[in-house]
Amino acid sequence: MYVFINILGLIVFLGIAFLFSKKKKEVNWRSIIIMVVINLVLAWFFTSFSGGRAAVKGAADGFNWLVEISYQGILFALPNWVAKGYGGTFTGTSMNFVTSALLPILMIVPLFDILTYIGVLPWIIKWIGRGLSFITGQPKFESFFAVEMMFLGNTEVLAISGLQLRQMKAERNLTLAMMSMSCVTASILGAYTQMVPGQFVLTAVPINIINSIIVTSMLNPVRVPKEEDTVAKVGQVGEEDGGAEDGNGKREPFFSFLGDSILGAGRLILIITANVIAFVALAALIDKILGLFWKPLSLESILGVIMFPFAWLLGLPVDQAWTLSQDMGLKLVTNEFVVMGRVAGDVINGYAPHLRAILTVFLTSFANFGTVGMIIGAFKGLVDKNKNDLIAKNVGYMLLSGILVSLLSAGFVGLFVW
Repeated sequence: MYVFINILGLIVFLGIAFLFSKKKKEVNWRSIIIMVVINLVLAWFFTSFSGGRAAVKGAADGFNWLVEISYQGILFALPNWVAKGYGGTFTGTSMNFVTSALLPILMIVPLFDILTYIGVLPWIIKWIGRGLSFITGQPKFESFFAVEMMFLGNTEVLAISGLQLRQMKAERNLTLAMMSMSCVTASILGAYTQMVPGQFVLTAVPINIINSIIVTSMLNPVRVPKEEDTVAKVGQVGEEDGGAEDGNGKREPFFSFLGDSILGAGRLILIITANVIAFVALAALIDKILGLFWKPLSLESILGVIMFPFAWLLGLPVDQAWTLSQDMGLKLVTNEFVVMGRVAGDVINGYAPHLRAILTVFLTSFANFGTVGMIIGAFKGLVDKNKNDLIAKNVGYMLLSGILVSLLSAGFVGLFVW
């Protein structure tokens, strides 16, 4: 029965996207069907096929290996925070959220930036984007952008796409803003895999890419004439040849580039830490205030009621759907790190396989209220007032897009994990 509810949920989520579509008659159903089939195949391959499971496990183990190596630097600088245990593995009672999940970012972010500098990552993004556009029939830049944002993050990819954003129509800018709600950053996947099952984190990434195109092409379908279906040269990773350049078009010296990357990683850790502390504290404050009116009342219970129907449509018993709905709502108001930190370890490992899979996949995105502000702020510095105003007027669509992508991804993966 729960399998059929899961299937019904996928249909309902797609139906909601169509219901809120700005131009229902212009939805390219052939393209939508192709992308749905692709996601079904990807979800099946990565969860049910031995080769797919091995590939995802290998990727997850690779990220965990990078994290393990990064502990060497943490151990040198903060020896009391990390202890080396039996077999050379790193253990220690002093290890916490910052040590195990965030400080490794100081090595992993520069590593991905080095791959960008030497042109490897831009080359991968370019060809995957071209292939995706060819298969799905979607515009080239939207396909390119979907792949790019999953590696680089939403504000980063917007920043390097300024020329393209200024050249394209406002409606296409809105599509990109909605897509930006659904991304992750490859360089912090290692942090995710330290808290929740890595195989589902890595499975979510390609499925999110496809779903971001599905949802936005239904909510905001835009016909792009052939002469406008181009990819402008947009800075360091948007260029056809890849590589890192400074503002004058000259290649930046490697160690200057690396130093900037390390400082950027440090800022990212501070931003994440500050957000987690602030959001957890604010959520606790709200719970205390609500408790003054009625002791059982809390932010989680309110959000749980709102998200419960969607959680149930993912094919869960009522008690598990309630558990999931509270985590879903908390993630939308705070961020994925807050929820991952709360369920990390024995909590999520104690969940039923289906619940564990869909919760992990749902959490693997930046879809939350805070991201809206980041995206609007990024566009404000990149495009003219009319385009920025259109995006600001469609905050609801941005949130809806991010939520639907997360629900669809969780539904596709959950369909094959029981």
